[in-house]
Amino acid sequence: MKAIVITTPGGPEVLQLQDVDDPELKDDEVLIKVEATALNRADTIQRQGSYPPPKGASPYPGLECSGTIEAVGKKVSRWKIGDQVCALLSGGGYAEKVAVPAGQVLPVPPGVSLKDAASFPEVACTVWSTIFMMSHLSEGETLLVHGGSSGIGTFAIQIAKYRGSKVFVTAGSEEKLAFCKDIGADVGINYKTEDFVARVKEETGGQGVNVILDCMGASYYQRNLESLSVDGRLFIIGFLGGTSTEADLRAFLAKRLTVQGAGLRNRSPENKAVIVNEVENNVWPAIAAGKVKPVVYKYFPLSEAAEAHRLMESSKHIGKILLLP
Repeated sequence: MKAIVITTPGGPEVLQLQDVDDPELKDDEVLIKVEATALNRADTIQRQGSYPPPKGASPYPGLECSGTIEAVGKKVSRWKIGDQVCALLSGGGYAEKVAVPAGQVLPVPPGVSLKDAASFPEVACTVWSTIFMMSHLSEGETLLVHGGSSGIGTFAIQIAKYRGSKVFVTAGSEEKLAFCKDIGADVGINYKTEDFVARVKEETGGQGVNVILDCMGASYYQRNLESLSVDGRLFIIGFLGGTSTEADLRAFLAKRLTVQGAGLRNRSPENKAVIVNEVENNVWPAIAAGKVKPVVYKYFPLSEAAEAHRLMESSKHIGKILLLP
């Protein structure tokens, strides 16, 4: 098969389409002929040499895909050859075929094309596991999403609105903020021209928001704490703003704050299967009802993975970028 190989750690130009061996299928896995795969920030970090795949995972980038099942392992009962699915991967999506544990596979949501279904697994599993399973965002609460126009952000806005929350977002342009509002965001904050702490306080009568989903890390840490309400929860899923900072800890006690962090990729297959099952039960009905829609900015052929990475790193896109083998 053909796959995108990271020839050496570096810039987008190190991504090359090469002939490689087909994946080996384990007893508890299915083999998917890939229709589409989606870019994630983790792919760009892996390309740079800073985010190696977990032990035993595919060396090729790609943390989600959609496609058609070509083969099933001996222990697989739910799926059969010919099923159209999408899947959460530990790697290997940038290829014509990928093997994945059966517990990380989802049916294509009703009303979504096989191609666009590739835009959902990573964002749905990330957002559901963090905001809902761990931070327990509930109806009537407020959520602040940093990077509202990202793949994670555009999905988080829609699912949080569907479940009855008021959603605040930050983004870096008026165009991105307008898009976020079109898909349900209540309050848009341009982080280049506004202080998000002041705006959050103003919009909440000084109370702050209940939950923050943060991809920035160090650079926003203290300001995030200041933006939280009593019993507020900060969930960190990225370090675009660095990994090391100092913070005033008094807010933790005064406001009973909780700070958590988690990634998806290095979780066990068993843990991923639990999240995937929750996503199918809770998120897929929202997609089927048309309340959560795929947000795809651009499609590239697999051979143009380098160009797709350049677009992602420019941050000009809104939503997801897909690769098509």
